[in-house]
Amino acid sequence: MGLWYVNADTLAGSRFRISPLAEVFASLQLLHRGTASHPGERAWLTAHLPAYQRKLAADPVTALLVRCGLGPEWIADFLTPTPRRGESFEEAVARVRTTPPAEARGHVTVALRGPLPARLDRDDLPERAAELFTWVWTRTVEPSWDRRRRILEADVVARSAQWSRGGWAAAVDALRPGRTRWLGGNRLQVNLHEYPPREISGAELVFVPVTPQTGWVSWEEPDRYAVVYPCAGVLAQGPREAVPASLGALLGPARAGVLVLLDSPMSTSQLVAVTGQGLGSVGRHLRVLLEARLVERRRAGRSVLYSRTAAGEVLVTAQRG
Repeated sequence: MGLWYVNADTLAGSRFRISPLAEVFASLQLLHRGTASHPGERAWLTAHLPAYQRKLAADPVTALLVRCGLGPEWIADFLTPTPRRGESFEEAVARVRTTPPAEARGHVTVALRGPLPARLDRDDLPERAAELFTWVWTRTVEPSWDRRRRILEADVVARSAQWSRGGWAAAVDALRPGRTRWLGGNRLQVNLHEYPPREISGAELVFVPVTPQTGWVSWEEPDRYAVVYPCAGVLAQGPREAVPASLGALLGPARAGVLVLLDSPMSTSQLVAVTGQGLGSVGRHLRVLLEARLVERRRAGRSVLYSRTAAGEVLVTAQRG
């Protein structure tokens, strides 16, 4: 298994971070895989996969780069630069573009676990990767980036709350169940691959959510390490849970639906998107639920996120029974 040795100072200084380029690379992985994990991904693939396939069919060198760079066990490192604080997509993709060509070829060779194909023995691999990332960003991610960002912010708030309730180990174990685990003794399992352990004490450690159901690790030795994981936001997970009939009778079906959705923090605009209700209606439901102390609100970046209180959780759980 992949192990990182992490000291107390590194743990205390670890942070969650949102990265447009990580979201783009996760979306590229989804396009490359071509299969969906839930109906939301299926609809997205239906909309964008044909154009992506046409693009690669017209550019066989870039298509080969994608197949080789997204290896069976390992990703070519230059394709996944470790996210930096406040970095825009344009700033991050510039780091991909300026990768030394020999370094990029070496990374692809490692991902392949074999010799580099002759067609990839060229100096423009970083430029080709950056151009493809820009295409994925412009065509498939940027138009929905505001919504995606709100989902990611909601996930960060939920993970932070989990961190405060159950401790660091519980939060890490839930990032990618079965893959990321806190093993004790300063040992953090980051994946299931058999690679030599890494000592990262004293480095910056960040956790980066993405909306597609995927994940990876990246680093800039010896200063910066990242664990990228799939967010658990309601909008990214597909169909929402049905509202118990008894809860609908008690609160009204629409208001009960809002309460049920708030098992994960969500913004007003997210609730509008999920429920199909108008902004005014959602706002009124939230106001009533706040006054009844069934939900609470918290600011995350530019968004205000709502989640159930302990009283709201008891009410929903009781009605499910």
